[in-house]
Amino acid sequence: MVKFDAVLFDLDGTLCRRTQDTEAMYERVFERASEEPFGDPDDLWTALSGPPDHDDPIGYYGAGFARVAARYDRSDADVLALARELVSVIDDSDVALLPGAVDALDAAAAIGTVGVVTNGPTDSQRTKLDALGIGDRFDTVVCAAELPRSKPHTLPFERALDDLGVTPERTLYVGNTLEYDVAGAQNAGLAAAWLRSETPVGTYDPEYVLESLSDVPSILRRDDA
Repeated sequence: MVKFDAVLFDLDGTLCRRTQDTEAMYERVFERASEEPFGDPDDLWTALSGPPDHDDPIGYYGAGFARVAARYDRSDADVLALARELVSVIDDSDVALLPGAVDALDAAAAIGTVGVVTNGPTDSQRTKLDALGIGDRFDTVVCAAELPRSKPHTLPFERALDDLGVTPERTLYVGNTLEYDVAGAQNAGLAAAWLRSETPVGTYDPEYVLESLSDVPSILRRDDA
């Protein structure tokens, strides 16, 4: 069996979730933009394509609002104004750890080095880590928004491996998306533990499937046998 020397974690949707009241946030966005409301937060999240574009967050969210506006026959809406207001009201400190996160981090630290590989930008991701009280628990934090390529490209994983001085075949990556986390980790030669969060689509084959982060300690114990 594989003996892991390091564990890398995704952040959003894996170690933590947002706790900000999205309904109130959505209403506030329309109020501040002086627009008549249409749709709801779920409409917007569904309309967004892929992970946020951190080079152009207003354009990214604006495109999402434009898709929702089209559904509700609101082509008159100022979708860029809505996007600007959304960016201004998102609170990155309003987050909470997912169940089992502390046990997973403890188990990872017990077998070797621990890191984060996230597609988010450094400022927002560091804010989340500090708000969660786990900012000092990682030997490296790689924020791919600051790199030329993001997950599922191999570059963010390779940067983390270099930082830790470990090999990909002895490193486990834990993430909640098949397209970005599982595919990216496996492309870089890491074993992938998928935290089940969506209906599988496509030909993905993670080495481990987690029902919760509480499954991580047993995987590390088993593979350390």
